[in-house]
Amino acid sequence: MEIGKKLKEARLNRDLTQEVIAEKLNVSRQTISNWENEKSYPDIISVIELSNLYSISLDDLLKGDDEMMEHLQESTNVVKSNQKLLRAIILNIIVVILLVTLGMFLPSKSYYLVMIFCLAIVSSSLLLYQMIKRI
Repeated sequence: MEIGKKLKEARLNRDLTQEVIAEKLNVSRQTISNWENEKSYPDIISVIELSNLYSISLDDLLKGDDEMMEHLQESTNVVKSNQKLLRAIILNIIVVILLVTLGMFLPSKSYYLVMIFCLAIVSSSLLLYQMIKRI
């Protein structure tokens, strides 16, 4: 059985609403719904809190759901996360250097410079996204 079904079943067995659980975990009701419908997965801290709330062992809650185990493994793998961030930083530096170099060879029309500026913003935004995602 997948974790979403287990969470929903445990919540219903305790006669609790999604709103009550959301309040206890400091998340939205929609987040609880997404977990129960397996549109997203809880982080490891939330899994532990849910285990305590529902009086279910972590073993019972997690075993049998390979996707949840992959999610937890990826979200707690610091080395892999650092490698992704380093790749994003290197890619951003390369893109900025290429854009500056390209800007030197292009005619001095303002729309080329605007295009280069927009690409630099997009590249920097992707880097910022990776950094925020890591936090």
